[in-house]
Amino acid sequence: MKFFADTADIADIRDLTETGLIDGVTTNPSLIHKSGRDFIEVTKEICGIVDGPVSAEVVALDHETMMKEADKLRKIADNVCIKVPLTLDGLKTCRALTDDGTMVNVTLCFSANQALLAAKAGATFISPFVGRHDDNGFDGMQLIEDIRLIYDNYAFETEILVASVRHATHVLQAAKIGADVMTAPPKVIRGLVNHVLTDKGIEDFLKDWQSTGQSIL
Repeated sequence: MKFFADTADIADIRDLTETGLIDGVTTNPSLIHKSGRDFIEVTKEICGIVDGPVSAEVVALDHETMMKEADKLRKIADNVCIKVPLTLDGLKTCRALTDDGTMVNVTLCFSANQALLAAKAGATFISPFVGRHDDNGFDGMQLIEDIRLIYDNYAFETEILVASVRHATHVLQAAKIGADVMTAPPKVIRGLVNHVLTDKGIEDFLKDWQSTGQSIL
């Protein structure tokens, strides 16, 4: 499973990249706003840090303007992945960009039927929002299972990118289902390493080591 960092915070991206765990980055208008920086500038800097796909989202709602925005965004770097909304104009833009050799992330997916449309439009990634799905009384992980089944049935190459990940259980469930990618805030990714028994084991080992009076250095 690939791990993408869902952030536009440069310090977090640099730190996580150094762990070797991060395969890409997803951004959106809300994350760019939170960073307080220029959209093009911060996207370019992220692309220089991360080798994998960096999702940059268009904000237009019509196909013609989406294409104009996409043309500008994909010139930033070779690893820019254009993010489009799951609308008819977004899918039309997805097909045009995919046919032109550009990576496309179709976002705001909340149904398996939507995911099917995105795959038929040639999306590189489909981003189902599991956390928001759960918030509204639906089962986010059932959505991932449905999409996995449909994509496997027809050998679609579109990768399932689980988004709106809130906690470690979302990551575990997505991995068990066979999602291709998950994107999560840095806090969630760092939290995956935590376990009370790991902490207790380190504490016990250090206590025993100190009692020996020895030093490795």
